[in-house]
Amino acid sequence: MKEKNLPDNHALQAYFNNRILKILTRHGKKMIGWDEILHPQMPTNIVIHSWRGKDAMVKAAQEGYQSILSNGYYIDLIQPADFHYLNDPLPFDTPLSLSEQILILGGEATMWSELVTDENIDSRIWPRTAAIAERFWSSREINDVEKMYERLGRISIQLEELGLTHNKNYEMMLRRLANYNDINPLKTLVDLLEPVKGYKRHSQGVKYTSYSPYTRVVDAARPDAGEAREFRKMVDQLIVTGDKDIERVIKDKLKTWYDNHNKLVQLINKSPVLKEIEPLSEHLKEISVIGLNTIESLNRNQKVEPDKMVEYLKTIEMAKNPYGQLELMIVSAIEKLVLKMNQMK
Repeated sequence: MKEKNLPDNHALQAYFNNRILKILTRHGKKMIGWDEILHPQMPTNIVIHSWRGKDAMVKAAQEGYQSILSNGYYIDLIQPADFHYLNDPLPFDTPLSLSEQILILGGEATMWSELVTDENIDSRIWPRTAAIAERFWSSREINDVEKMYERLGRISIQLEELGLTHNKNYEMMLRRLANYNDINPLKTLVDLLEPVKGYKRHSQGVKYTSYSPYTRVVDAARPDAGEAREFRKMVDQLIVTGDKDIERVIKDKLKTWYDNHNKLVQLINKSPVLKEIEPLSEHLKEISVIGLNTIESLNRNQKVEPDKMVEYLKTIEMAKNPYGQLELMIVSAIEKLVLKMNQMK
């Protein structure tokens, strides 16, 4: 650095990258690097791979650099498919001019593997990556989430026919967790659970090493719980339409979830590895009661007493807490029902 009069490490990196660029160019290759390589000393014939976000990608394009977006496509962060699907590299509100927009080459799904094994890696990659692929080859006008999920269900089956194990291994892992007893009580709950999002799993009391077992419920649970998503959708429809057929389906599910807790407790007694998810089962039982009571009150056009409303909302708030690094994904739907009742005159 002293010899080349480089004032800091950023300048050192730019010097190093320029040397690398010459080698790559000599071999007919195009240089691609993360956001950090963007530096005034770098020529614009390189490609910026943006992990920091769209602001960094926009800045690169405005300075004449081609870009690839990976921010918003980190599939190891356990976001649902619609989160990725609606993350367009060139959204409607892009500040880029047409000449700058053509510098955005597309995006890339990125998968980091410190929390996966050969048993669950397919469930971390598929089928959500198919939704990301569709995002990349589709115009931004194609953004209907419900239709995307319809296609994704069919694609998921076709992927399984190719030999992927994102569905097959789910029940296999549940059977082992249940100590080879009946998995139905366990599956009923885990179908409504998702691993915590982002990097939260690293900060919730478990220190992971290369020797850590990845055989807990959080390792079996999938990133985009379809059963929970469908329930949230039905609740939204019920609130808007009041459809009695939908209401009956919702009530049947809530009764099933209420009854499931005692069955799961019996299973936990046979397989103590499940003990860490018992609070989630307890919360599911509690909010199922709240859901049933709320629907009954809505049908009677009857508001709940203020003290009871406070109790409901407190229970719902508690149910949002993760246990075993898992989250219960129907809580928001029950909260919507209760808030709807609170709006009654």
